Parts: sequence; structure tokens; C-alpha cells
Amino acid sequence: MPNADNWQSDVLRDLSGTAAPQGTTGTTGTTGTTGRPGTTDTGERTAPTTVAQAQAAAQVQAPPQIPRTPAYTENTPHAAQGARPFGAPDSRAVVERELAGAARRPQRGESLAVRASRALRRIVSSSAAREAAEITRTAEVLQRPVTTGRQIAVTSIRGGAGKTTVAALLGTAYAHYRQDPVLLVEADPALGSLPLRLGVETLRWTTADLADIVEPQMSLLDVTGYLVQLPDNAWLLPGSQGRIGAMLDTATYERVMVALRRYFSVTVVDCETLPAEVARVALSASQARVLTAPATLDGVTSTYAVLQWLQGLPRHVIAGTVVVLSSTVARPGIDVEAAAERLRSTGASVHVLPYDRHLAAGGALRTELLARPTRLAATRLAAEVFELSQKRR
Repeated sequence: MPNADNWQSDVLRDLSGTAAPQGTTGTTGTTGTTGRPGTTDTGERTAPTTVAQAQAAAQVQAPPQIPRTPAYTENTPHAAQGARPFGAPDSRAVVERELAGAARRPQRGESLAVRASRALRRIVSSSAAREAAEITRTAEVLQRPVTTGRQIAVTSIRGGAGKTTVAALLGTAYAHYRQDPVLLVEADPALGSLPLRLGVETLRWTTADLADIVEPQMSLLDVTGYLVQLPDNAWLLPGSQGRIGAMLDTATYERVMVALRRYFSVTVVDCETLPAEVARVALSASQARVLTAPATLDGVTSTYAVLQWLQGLPRHVIAGTVVVLSSTVARPGIDVEAAAERLRSTGASVHVLPYDRHLAAGGALRTELLARPTRLAATRLAAEVFELSQKRR
């Protein structure tokens, strides 16, 4: 376990690729073509000790054989017969029925008056054409092919920074624009809210469960039987079933991520807040990093300090980091654009996620209810992060 009083040194060691302390890992390697498991030499497999070794080991596959535990969903014959595979966990509701009844009806991100005013301005100006051209360019970026799965880690240095919201927006954007499978992983098992943000009703399998099940010879269909299916060819791997005390260690996280990377073109990881150990491993193994912060004075100040520290790392670290300033109120107490410019002076890219009533409510994300500026900002963010992820192996 790293020294909590000197976690910056631990993260520095991880991200710079130097020797890491016991229990942590270095940088990531590459795997085969996304979504196309091949056959390779057979041989005895040993447990990998680093991300790089694990990813190399993931390429060595045994001949196809029946998985130890068949993929299980509510539509399988097991469910029809009222039975469960050996060791299968029970389904658990994301939100208890009594609490679900307390939720208000979701509202749009902007009021009707604001939407009407914006539509009128677009009609009488030439901004609509420019906006359409920008959307087309952004879509072209998001649809670029990949040869190995891209991992994008989303984290923050404190709670309430919009980390899970940004992870959900990114995963939704990739799933909407891409034709290949997209995965969202919740690496924040301590009551993480990613399933709630994605509108999931029940959970069964978690990251810890899948670590003991997934095997190299499994097909994509086998693997997705243990995941929660989302719209637009996307899947979710929850970190827990909403129980306090659920743990996710680095070894479990590495096994799952190495095994799943070859099936999915893009994987968005909703990490714990720093300096959690799994979050550090996820940052070091990802091809792009997103650091979220609230658009407040203390949020910007602490983020600026972190970016100054990142400047001491190899250039690719801060160049592959995107900061997202989230406005949690309609009228922030700071000049958000001025704060963003100050953060950009460190060499990191900065995006501003504007205030949105729908996002601020904290319920299930419905993209059709988002304000237009929010949708555009989220799409631009997804495109830039994806571009950065393609620059690193």
C-alpha cells in the first residue's frame, strides 16, 4: 500500500514508467485486433505480475474449449428453468423501489425560453452552417478505426467533481458514433454511481466476479453475457452491487482489463478519486487521461497544483491529459474561461462543461434532454480524448 502522505511520488513513479513499488504497475502494452480473438500457441499460463506482462500473456490463447461457467443472462435457458449457473450472484436493483418513487420527472437541460431564443439566433445567423461542419469533422474523428483497444481513464482528486458524469458522457458519445463495441468499466466500487447515471435497473456480475470467469478462448458473445447491455452497442461492467465495503484490488483490475481489451474498441474507466491504488494503475495503463474538477475557486486551485506537478513528468503524460471543468451551478463564482486559460498554460488541454439542469439533477442520463451546448461540449471532449488516445500505444 502506498504512503498516503506521499501519493504524488507514487503516481509520478507509475506514470513515468520507472520501477514501481510492490503492488503497482508500470505502463501498458498492446494487444491484438479489437473484437477478433485469434488462436495462438498453446502452453501453460502463469499469472502476470505487471500490466505489460499481463497484456503480453493475454495474446497467448489456448485452443477453444467450453468456458468453466456459461454466460448467463435473464434470457438464457437457466433463467427460464428458474436455475442459476453455479456461483452466479443474484440480481440487485440499482435503486430500491421505495427510493425510485422519490425521484422527480427528469427535466430538460435548458428552459423553453432559452431553447427558443437559441433557435431564433441560429436561424438569423450563419452559425448553423459552421456548427454542422464542426459536427461532421468531430464525427469523422470519433469514427476512426483502431487496431488495439483504447483505454481512457476518468478520475479526479476529490468527490463531487463530475467524474462519473463525464465518464457516462464519453461512453455514450463513443457508443453513438462508433459501430464497434464500446465498454464502460466502473473501477470505483465503493458505492459508485455509474450504473445509475447510465439508467441501469439491475446488476448481477461485477468486476471481481468476471476476473474469475473470463478466459482467453471466450468469444465476444460469451463475454457480453456477463455484462450489462446499454444502447448503441455499448456494455457496462459494474464495480459493485451498491454494497458498502466492496473492494477492487489492482490484480483483479489488471486481469479484467487485459482480458477485455481485445473485445472493445474503446473502454472508458470511471476510476476512484486519487490517490486510490486502482486509479493510479488505471492512469498508468490508459492511453488518455481525463481529470475532472468543479468550476470553483478551490477546484481550479487544486487542479492547477496537480498540473504543475505533472509538468515534471515525461511530456506525453500532460500532453495526454484533458481537464474538464464542470459548472455545477448556473452562475459559477469564478470566471470559468479565465480559469480554463490559466490551466491551459501548463500544457494540458481544458474543456468546460456548461451548467445543465438535466445533469445537475443527478439521475439517469438522457441525451435527448441535454442542452444543446452540453451535447456539443461533450462531443468535442470525446473527439479530443479519442485523438489523444491514438497517439499512445
